[in-house]
Parts: sequence; C-alpha cells; structure tokens
Amino acid sequence: MTPEIIDGFLAAIPHPAVLVDQTERFIAVNAEACALLGGDVKGRHFATILRQPSVATAIENCLRDRAPRKARHLSNDGAQDTTFTVNLRYVPQVGAVNGGAVLICFEDITEREQAAQMRRDFVANVSHELRTPLTALIGFIETLQGPARDDSAARDRFLEIMEGEASRMNRLVGDLLSLNRVESEERVRPKAQVDLASHLSSTLKTLAPVAKAGGVDLELETPEICPPITGDPDQLQQVFTNLVENAIKYGGDRVRVALSFSDRDPAVRAPAARVQVIDNGPGIDPVHLPRLTERFYRADSHRSREKGGTGLGLAIVKHIINRHRGRLRVESELGRGATFTVILPR
Repeated sequence: MTPEIIDGFLAAIPHPAVLVDQTERFIAVNAEACALLGGDVKGRHFATILRQPSVATAIENCLRDRAPRKARHLSNDGAQDTTFTVNLRYVPQVGAVNGGAVLICFEDITEREQAAQMRRDFVANVSHELRTPLTALIGFIETLQGPARDDSAARDRFLEIMEGEASRMNRLVGDLLSLNRVESEERVRPKAQVDLASHLSSTLKTLAPVAKAGGVDLELETPEICPPITGDPDQLQQVFTNLVENAIKYGGDRVRVALSFSDRDPAVRAPAARVQVIDNGPGIDPVHLPRLTERFYRADSHRSREKGGTGLGLAIVKHIINRHRGRLRVESELGRGATFTVILPR
C-alpha cells in the first residue's frame, strides 16, 4: 500500500488518527491528529509524543501480539482539560518492509466525562443537602424520646426547629422536581401570549408581605404600552418570583423592577423585552458571577441556608430562560448592589 493511499485512508477518518509501524515511528498522521499532537510528528518515535504510560504500553503490546487495545489519553486544548479514548487496531502489510502497523484513533469523550462528573457532583450535593436536616431531625427525635420527654419548653423549641428542617427538605425536593420538569421541557418552545407588566405586578403584590417584613421597598416601572411576548406564563412567574425574592432577601432595603421593550436587542438579535431586578444591597463579588446559575452553588453558603435557600433557584431560572431562547445577565460590584436582567425575545 503506497503512502498516498495510507494518507488518504487516514484523512477519511473523522477523529485524530495515526499509524505507528514496527520501527515504532509515526508513518502517517491525519490533520485532526496534527491539531491534537502537534504538526511535526510524522517520522518521530511515538514515545517522544505519546508519553502517557498507559498509551505507550498499549502501542507496544499491540505491535507485539496484534491484539486490539484501548487506553485513555489526557490532554489540554488551551481552555480546559480534555479526555480521549484511544482505540488501537493492528493493520497488516503496511509500514517498514510491510511488517504491519498499529492504527491509533483518538475519540474525544470530554463532554461525556464532564456530564458524568456533573451527575456525581449532583448526587453528592443532594445527599449532603438532605443529610444535614435529616441528621438534625434524628438528633431531636432521640432527645425527645429520652431526656426531653417531659420537658415541655424543650419539646416546643425542638419541634419548632424540626418543623423548619422538614420544611427545608420539602423546599429542596420541590426545587429538584421543578428543575427536572423545566429541563425536560427545555427543547419545547412555549406558545402562549404573556402580559409581562401584569405578571410583574402580580409578583410584587404576592411578595409584598415578605418585603414588608424585611423592611424592603418594592418599585415597579413599566412603559405605557406593553406588547405581549410569547412565553409560558407559569414558568415566567417562577423566574420573576425567584429573582425578586432573592433581591428582597439579600439585596438591601430597596428593590426596583424595570420593564422595557426594544425593536431589536443585540443579546437575542430580535425584538425583545427586558426585565431588570435591581437592588441596593452589598453586591456580589465578581468572582462568583460566572457560577451563580450552577446547581447548589452559593456565593454565601451560610447566609443562603439561613434564609432558606436550596441553591437551585437560579439554575431553574437559567433553564426556563433557555427554553424561551432568552438571556440572563448578572451585573454586580461589592458595595454597589446587583442587577439581574432577563432578556426575552418577543
């Protein structure tokens, strides 16, 4: 088989692929492999390029016994760590004196690995979030069954704490179910017509008692003409409730909600509505902003738990906005409050 034919076969493989013959040198490399391993690899000994022991051992064994092999190759693309499954197959009658060679293909499984890690992290976080209140409940139940059985004052205090912990678990389970629901519907675009001004007014009326109890003033700004947008009324209500409630809990003594419309918004490249929830609180350290919508991520874990937060609210908001093909923007500086902007195409 001529080198031209070999190069043609490798060029047709849609993954990084190389051939290593009995001289243990690269005799053919496709463009994808050049991008992964570097451009100047043809003719070089494989050990100078593929230095990971598991890959090198797999190549040596495949050259020796001609049996298929599989290994893992770890790399970095400049932006993140990457993981590849390396598949090795022996090809007879090619290479030096037609002694055969090993075809090595690299399959990028980075996204698969990241998804698996996200699942593991999710299970670990859920377990932790449930274990904390469960441990408290079990401890108080044991105390009520023992030393505090006849202590009415302690019993009332413990029962109040137990009610709070049970409510916390109930909120967590509710948010988990809500997150699962919005994720399953994310690919289905909503079709109803929604009056945002009416929804925002309803949201602020519902949260007025919470704001009053916290000493927070709520303000709503809407234009005179409010064209309807296409959306899911219940889910959008959930978005606004979450953002305004967060602002009430963590955002100082004044929360302003501003609605505006534009004929073309650069964020969605279409006519759009913008809803801004602006507070005058302590603000958020910019280091936290890129991760605010991650599940269970909290900028202030202790304060969030004190306020009854589950760490899932902004993740739910993100998925709902994604379903509406919209955008969520967060701007904040320490000491200067925070602004959460929801951009929804009309």
